[in-house]
Amino acid sequence: MTEKRLLIHTIFLLLLPLIVAWFGISLAGAIALVILALAWRWAISLSGILAPEKVPELELETIAASHFVEKVRWCMDRIGVDYREKQMVGVLGVIFIGRSVPLLKIRTGIVRSRIGNSAEILRYLWGAYSGVLGDKVKFLQPTKERLELEKRLDRYGVDLQVWVYYHILDDRELTLHAWGCNSTAIPAWQRHVVRLIYPVLCIFMRKAFNITGGHYEKSVKHIEAIVAEIDQSLADGRNSILGDEAINFVDITFASLSALWAQPEGFGNGKADKVHIEPEQVPAAMERDRQRWIERYPHAIGFINRLYQQERQA
Repeated sequence: MTEKRLLIHTIFLLLLPLIVAWFGISLAGAIALVILALAWRWAISLSGILAPEKVPELELETIAASHFVEKVRWCMDRIGVDYREKQMVGVLGVIFIGRSVPLLKIRTGIVRSRIGNSAEILRYLWGAYSGVLGDKVKFLQPTKERLELEKRLDRYGVDLQVWVYYHILDDRELTLHAWGCNSTAIPAWQRHVVRLIYPVLCIFMRKAFNITGGHYEKSVKHIEAIVAEIDQSLADGRNSILGDEAINFVDITFASLSALWAQPEGFGNGKADKVHIEPEQVPAAMERDRQRWIERYPHAIGFINRLYQQERQA
């Protein structure tokens, strides 16, 4: 409720200059409106203390198809914490308020905190639950070696975003489907707005990710370099990329991010089914890249599929 009140208040602020100009309101009247807006904002803050909205302790804002979201979602599911997923067309948040997903909202009493970026969310989960759940959260332990590899994998995740958008942005309906515009889990107003301003969003995405032929080729080289390295590490049959006995968050990170090209069964554990892209919808050039990687890196693809079959779907 508080967020809806803030949204209405923000819309009022945006319309305020138009209201003053349209009705020819005097300087004194304009000042009165500004004072009213300030009092309204204070009342919203006060209402959050006196009558806080009933929200879950943990709420994860997501784009259903996001591989970085899947990284966090998978870890939260594995811990077994109770949370609510709120699916959005995240590209709107990036453009208009500079907020990306995943975004974890935490309620402690009347206080609401927010943590963005998948790596920072995992550090929070480790700190918040390791003392309570013990060995159940051990896979999130942030050793130096794991953190270094996670940083490289997150860079790999960005390269995969370049790879995906290079292939799909020219296909309006496919991109809108991947963003969730055919999913009723997304608020209707977001779906309509995204469809309406798609050309603007398309330009923004090309600029934001530098979607060019040269950058695509550079990203593909980075992708293939790190997958080849991990494929070689896994060639000895180890259970974890870094040689640990049990899997940890780095293994989950690699499997989650690689899901964009590996397309394993069980992605999202049911929460991304409505944005699933059928094989016949995949652009031909994109499918050629996929098949090349599947054939070239058998240990990596086998590892990804095994984790999804044995860990994710379980």
